[in-house]
Amino acid sequence: MALTGRAALLAALGALPVGIWEPSWTGILAVNAPLALACACDAALAAPVRRLGLTRSGDTSARLGETADITLTVTNPSSRPLRAHLRDAWPPSSWEPGTEVAASRHRLTVPAGERRRLTTRLRPTRRGDRQADRVTIRSYGPLGLFSRQGSHRVPWTVRVLPPFTSRKHLPSKLARLRELDGRTSVLTRGEGTEFDSLREYVPGDDTRSIDWRATARQTTVAVRTWRPERDRHILLVLDTGRTSAGRVGDAPRLDASMDAALLLAALASRAGDRVDLLAYGRRVRALVQGRAAGDVLPSLVNAMATLEPELVETDARGLTATALRTAPRRSLIVLLTSLDAAPIEEGLLPVLPLLTQRHTVLVASVADPHIARMATARGNTEAVYEAAAAAQAQTERHRTAEQLQRHGVTVVDATPDELAPVLADAYLALKAAGRL
Repeated sequence: MALTGRAALLAALGALPVGIWEPSWTGILAVNAPLALACACDAALAAPVRRLGLTRSGDTSARLGETADITLTVTNPSSRPLRAHLRDAWPPSSWEPGTEVAASRHRLTVPAGERRRLTTRLRPTRRGDRQADRVTIRSYGPLGLFSRQGSHRVPWTVRVLPPFTSRKHLPSKLARLRELDGRTSVLTRGEGTEFDSLREYVPGDDTRSIDWRATARQTTVAVRTWRPERDRHILLVLDTGRTSAGRVGDAPRLDASMDAALLLAALASRAGDRVDLLAYGRRVRALVQGRAAGDVLPSLVNAMATLEPELVETDARGLTATALRTAPRRSLIVLLTSLDAAPIEEGLLPVLPLLTQRHTVLVASVADPHIARMATARGNTEAVYEAAAAAQAQTERHRTAEQLQRHGVTVVDATPDELAPVLADAYLALKAAGRL
């Protein structure tokens, strides 16, 4: 229970004439006794807070950057109307900075024996699970002089999913896939290595595609058509070690890697390939296996939502062993990691032959666009030194990529905005070349 600002103001205004005309205990009592009586009546008429019933409903998930609406139902079982201020507390990352007060605080009036609903709109700024904290209610009497306050635990969890901003590239990549699959009219036949069907020769077809045995059995020239292989296995491996915590722009490298992995998973599942996910640092952080094509993307998004980088060195041997157990047959292993020299040379290169002798390996890495801008900077001494440092960093990165390529690894190195479409193009190129 607590006095309100209105009660304090009335007490101050009442003390003013007492101090001028009757500065005595009698005068103070004459003013404050009625005020105390009014406060007591006001407290008695305020609805009790502890007896209120509170339940939640609403969204249980939202993409990062989007909103989630949580409905709180307040039931007043008492015989007195509820006039209250309510604070619905959530973690600070549930709102954009500076908007928490307006979004979490509500005024409400609930007549006796009735219920009211109010909505708290969240706009999370980080991935992961956001769990509701206490609901604090301050109930006022009809005069607004006294209040009762109490808190309730009303559990609710909102899972904040990766934003998947690269999904805007999916239509163009699917169009390219349809060309490879031969389902779109193009000037040249669809590339691929898996025999599809025979059709009649038309001028412009590659003569190497003529099937002479089929031609001998009929009166027209027959050519073979091809399509990319289907039902291939793709294992997406997310490195969640310390290098994934480095921030590129406004987000960690891990977030850009997730976005690229989601675009590749969506494309590969549409192509008829099987997609699994392994997130690894020094232990298995997430594992998604054996999902149907329609369930792949939701499963990956849900598994990635709670992943955060670990500030430990990635165990390359453990990662390789786990990847080999997860992909026992020939697969395309897409490793989303850093191209920093030390982790690659000391960790990945010694165990890379274990992967390349059985699987096709593709390494994708997030490049920092700030380094590219530094490399072109000129104009003063400081800018020249920055350009030299950036050029050295780029040279070291290229040397690391060349080392991987000498082991038969396909390397994709692109900025966060470009990584997802470039990785998808690399997948389509491998599929067209029959290397999956």
